[in-house]
Amino acid sequence: MRIPAHSVCTAIRDDIVSGVHERGSRLTEELLARRYGVSRVPVREALRTLEAEGFVVTRRHAGACVAEPTEQEAADLLEMRMLLEPLGASRAAQRRTEAHLKVLRGLVRLGQERARRGNSEDLRSLGGWFHETLAQASGSPALTSMLTQLRHKISWMYSVEAPANPAESWAEHGAIVDAVARGDAERARAVTALHTERSTAAHRLRFRAAGDRPERVRNSQHPVNMPSLRH
Repeated sequence: MRIPAHSVCTAIRDDIVSGVHERGSRLTEELLARRYGVSRVPVREALRTLEAEGFVVTRRHAGACVAEPTEQEAADLLEMRMLLEPLGASRAAQRRTEAHLKVLRGLVRLGQERARRGNSEDLRSLGGWFHETLAQASGSPALTSMLTQLRHKISWMYSVEAPANPAESWAEHGAIVDAVARGDAERARAVTALHTERSTAAHRLRFRAAGDRPERVRNSQHPVNMPSLRH
């Protein structure tokens, strides 16, 4: 396939996340250039960027390879997300525009409608768009970039179970938007922290070291009382 040179990094990253390029496999410039229909120059630049992001490592005698993160590194990503997403929501409450609110409210309406219909694939996409828009509403390009990278890496390392009660999950999204719309930074932070902690329990590692027993991601020790989030 032929893609624009500036999109090579995104294409390789997407293929790593989806498993086209497996963990530990070599990434040969010549083969990548042929696959994406570009010269080796944008491929080389893309590999440098992906190495800085943690998707690629350079090994002696092997060159560029897909990284093989440990379970601890994967767990660290979830912990980082639990810290940064509430910060992003807090900033969004202070800096969001009416355009951001319009998109967020529209996504919540769609999410609640799809939740009633039980369309899990639509809900997954809508959830991603919601959190991406919320990050953009923070008004911090650096924070938005970090959260985007985290989402890519978490999608690469984890599969996510559909929520047992999608309507409740989208009620949480709605509570976040309500707090952001009111400019209540502390409430936006608190509601997002509870939502993120609850969703973390649905993540399952795609890989596991030999001999390790599968474990559930540790669930929140704090019950989430959704009626209280609405007031």
